[in-house]
Amino acid sequence: MSSTPRPPDVGPAPGSAASPATGSAYALGLLLVVYVFNHVDRQIMHILIEPVRVDLELSDTQMGALVGAAFAIFYTVAGLPIARIADRGNRRNLISIALAVWSLMTIASGLARGFFSLMLARIGVGIGEAGCTPPAHSLILDYFPAEHRGTAIATYQLGVPIGSLIGLALGGFIADVFGWRMAFFVVGAPGVLLAVITRFTLREPIRGLSDAGADTSLEPLGDVLRFMWSMKSLRHVLIATSLQTLTLAAHGAWHASFLMRVHDMSLTEVGVTLGLVAGVAGGFATFSGGWLGDRLSRRDVRWYLWMPAIGAVASIPFSVIAYTTSGRTLAIVAVALSTLGSNLYAAVGHAVVQSLVKPRMRAVMSAIALFAMNIVGFGVGPQLAGLVSDLLGGAEQIRYALLILTGILLWAAVHYVLSARTYVEDLRAKEA
Repeated sequence: MSSTPRPPDVGPAPGSAASPATGSAYALGLLLVVYVFNHVDRQIMHILIEPVRVDLELSDTQMGALVGAAFAIFYTVAGLPIARIADRGNRRNLISIALAVWSLMTIASGLARGFFSLMLARIGVGIGEAGCTPPAHSLILDYFPAEHRGTAIATYQLGVPIGSLIGLALGGFIADVFGWRMAFFVVGAPGVLLAVITRFTLREPIRGLSDAGADTSLEPLGDVLRFMWSMKSLRHVLIATSLQTLTLAAHGAWHASFLMRVHDMSLTEVGVTLGLVAGVAGGFATFSGGWLGDRLSRRDVRWYLWMPAIGAVASIPFSVIAYTTSGRTLAIVAVALSTLGSNLYAAVGHAVVQSLVKPRMRAVMSAIALFAMNIVGFGVGPQLAGLVSDLLGGAEQIRYALLILTGILLWAAVHYVLSARTYVEDLRAKEA
């Protein structure tokens, strides 16, 4: 196979200002912990769908709105202006404030008395969490040079499976023993303390630290958006990751209900089971996706896009088995195997879009990627699954709603391949 160029923004050598010796490792570790809290507070709602639905007498469609649209719409709307602030100002302060906000709103979720009060609390969580990943991605790319960014972003993205493990397992246990309201209180409170730690221990690096000679000037937002739109590979990868997130968000939101309704599992059993699937299978896939992407890209940089396409397609047969089998064990194993393939995109998708923009565009790029993935993925996926479930009759019919949405992964794979066709050309155009 012929060699293709690495992304042109190669940073300093080891031991320079961007090396772990000056705090990169601590910063990445702390940002990982923050992202774990981000997903604990987000995933807790998934394991609590059934007790909340029964207690507040809500439909699957309403629960889909609470898990998806209520969070995603305000997460995405707040994301772009917050990202613009991150590209201008202090990213550490922004992350610490955002962390305090979403933690307090998670606590407020436990005080809800009906659909609308719970929706307002989840909207607050969404607005707070919008201030996490765009500035975090920008910080990470200043701490690490291009050849290590796939692994660095993958390490940060481990917050998703680790947070899912803790949120699902701990949330299910607490809800079983103390009730669903206490689950919100317990997972929300520690985030306030972490916000203080972040504010006083995370160092704000020099903008563009790991990009020798890169343009670090802040361009007008209109110019930034036109620059991004000009890249075909960027447009296709945003479509691909958004479609894949739609399917995975629907699966993630309703897997607990699926196992409880179809396989008669308790909250604690479901929480531990899905927590381990997300933490072990999801964590392995997320990190190995970034790690393999960095290594395979030394031969051909387009592997950053080919790999998630292969993973998405390979996961589909296991999802079909999971939702159609009558055996509990086989269903759980199939969900885990599906997770291994479908989560390969988690880190490399972000690494690809960030490789295509300049340093002062990174937070905005992250916000746009999250906007697309969340408004399409989390905004549509969970609610669409709930709506289809209700149309099919509810209860055990949730399995067929999830099965129908699995087919969207084929559509996502097509766009990964289309993105790869112009990726090398667009990497060069970035420096023109």
